[in-house]
Amino acid sequence: MRPTELEIARQPWQDMVCGCGDSAEHLAQDLLRLAGRGPGQEPGQASLEGHIWSPVILWEPAPAVASVALAALADGIAPAARGRFLDLLQRLVAGEGTDFASAGRGLDLPESCRELAVQGLWLLYAEVLSNPATGAAGAAFEILTVVEPDRARLRRVREIVAERLPVCCRTGLCDDDPVGPGA
Repeated sequence: MRPTELEIARQPWQDMVCGCGDSAEHLAQDLLRLAGRGPGQEPGQASLEGHIWSPVILWEPAPAVASVALAALADGIAPAARGRFLDLLQRLVAGEGTDFASAGRGLDLPESCRELAVQGLWLLYAEVLSNPATGAAGAAFEILTVVEPDRARLRRVREIVAERLPVCCRTGLCDDDPVGPGA
C-alpha cells in the first residue's frame, strides 16, 4: 500500500457530508483516480469543485482531502498528478469560509487545511526546489506564502529558485502575511 492509498483508507469518508449533499465516500475513488492509483494506474481527472471546495467555502471533507494531497506529495505519483494535488491543496489553504453545518459545529475548515499544510512544509519546499514544472513549483510556493511562518526562509528560497517561479512569486506579489498556525 502506498502513502496516498493509506491516507485515503484511514479517512472516515462515510461519516462526512460532501458538498454535493451525499456522503463523501465517493471522494475516495476520485482521489485514487487523481493519483493514478486506480484501474489503469494512470493519473486521471477528477472534478472536486462543489464536493470539497467552491470559490467561497470549503466543505467538511476538505481537511481529509488536504491530508491525502500531502500524502500524495510524499508518494511516487506521476508529475501530472503531483500538479493536480498541488493545485487542490492550494485551493484548500486559500479557502475563506466553512460550510454552515461544519461552522455550526465550531469547525474552521480553511484553518484546519492550513494547519495540515504546515505539517508538510518540507514536502512543499521539496516541490519548489526540485519540481521542474514551473506551474507545480509555483503552486507549492504559493501554498508556502500562505502557511510559512518563517518569512526569511521563504524569501531565501525565492532568491534561489526565482527563475523557476511564476512572475507573481518572483516579485513577492503573491506574498501575504501568513494566516496559518504561528502567524
